[in-house]
Order: sequence, then structure tokens, then C-alpha cells
Amino acid sequence: MVYAFFIGHWLLSVLFQSLFLHRYAAHRMYNMSPRGEKVMHFLCWFVQGSSYLSPRGYAILHREHHAFSDTEQDPHAPGFYPNALAMMWKTKKRYDDYAHYRADPEPRFLGGYPEWKLIDQTLGQSWAMRVLWGVVYTAFYFTFATHWWQIAFMLPFHFVMGPVHGAIVNWCGHKYGYRNFDNADRSRNTLPIDVLTMGELFQNNHHKFGASPNFAAKWFEIDPTWQVMRVLHALGAIQVRAPESQVLPEPLRHAA
Repeated sequence: MVYAFFIGHWLLSVLFQSLFLHRYAAHRMYNMSPRGEKVMHFLCWFVQGSSYLSPRGYAILHREHHAFSDTEQDPHAPGFYPNALAMMWKTKKRYDDYAHYRADPEPRFLGGYPEWKLIDQTLGQSWAMRVLWGVVYTAFYFTFATHWWQIAFMLPFHFVMGPVHGAIVNWCGHKYGYRNFDNADRSRNTLPIDVLTMGELFQNNHHKFGASPNFAAKWFEIDPTWQVMRVLHALGAIQVRAPESQVLPEPLRHAA
């Protein structure tokens, strides 16, 4: 049961990061009703739990990442850090400034992302709520774990799952793998079938076609989040937009 919980939490957390925070909040690759947006927003918080990332903080950082990819202005370019932890710490401080409204970026990076004060500030960014989520994860492991190492090595990932996913994508996706396109950055596709991060490790493809909702570009590549989007579109829950119809900040238009 512990393994199923870990895998399920990992995949659902990274799915909502890719589906809601990345492809909706940052890029607006699809439309949905106001009620549907609230449901998706709530589910994103519920699934990510203690490591919830606000759409505002995430979207602004990601738009800056596209505009300044692999330069000193990039909020998470691995080439400027000795290791992934150093990159994560620097990114966290910048994210906190945006998520908590302590700083504003250039005006071109603002707007277009969902905001819900109850979730984003009262619950999602509350340390009391983060600790409560941690207590829930810990109680589950102490109830169902069968080996001490499950508690020592698996449980901590639940506390910081969102940032861990981001670190994997931004570190590996700009250091390891193959390139389909000669972009003006160091982006790479780390895995041809990316279940680990639900398609987010097709960084080279995404930086070439920044407005495409399908991050896979070659016949052998599979983007799981795109498959979920196709199902939701067929069910009428979302309406996938053609890349040319998306209203994006100027730097993301350039990335496309």
C-alpha cells in the first residue's frame, strides 16, 4: 500500500503541475468554465498538499524561464549553479516573492493566471496547513509502512514533491538527453517516453513550440499529459486551443 500511495501521489502531483499550473496557468493552452477552473484549482491544491505551488508564482517564473532561457536572468538555469539543490533554493526565494505578492516582475509577465485567495494564500501558502498535510503523510506511513527505510527515504518526498518535480525538469531538461531542434538555449529531451514527469521532460520540444499543447514531437515520443488533455477535451471538460489562438505574454510568443 505504501508503494501505491507514493507512486499515486507522485504521478497525480506532477500531472496537476503539468496540466493546470504549466499548460493552463502559464500558457493558457486550453479553456474551461469558471466552475471547471475552480474544481481544477482545488484538486491541484488537494493533490499537491504540503508542496502546493500557486498559479501566480509558477506562471510568472515559467514565463521568465521562456523569455530568458539559460541566461543569467533565467530563474532556474542549471548552468549557473553547482548542483540542483542550489538551483532549487534560489528558485524558491524568487517564487516566494511572486507567490506572496512581495515583488512584481516585468509587467509583460503578469496576468492570465487563475487566482483564488482561499487556496493560494489562506490554505496553500499557510505553514499551518503544510504542517497538517505533513502530519497526514506521516500518519499514513507509520500506519502502513513495513520497513523503516520507507519512512526514512520515501516519506520526505511527500513534503516537497512539487519543488522536486520542478527541480528534476529544470535540471535534467537542460543538461541531459537528446535534441530534436537547435534552439537558442540548452534545452533537451531527457526521456522519449516520459511517465516520470508526465511529459515535462520534453524540454527541447517545448522550447521550440512553446504554444503547442502536445510536448511530444517525434513519432516515438509520448506525452502522457497531452493524452489526458485529449480525453478531457472529448468529454467537454476543457477546450484545447489551437496554438495560434492562444493569448500569451510576448516572450512566450517568441518561444513558440
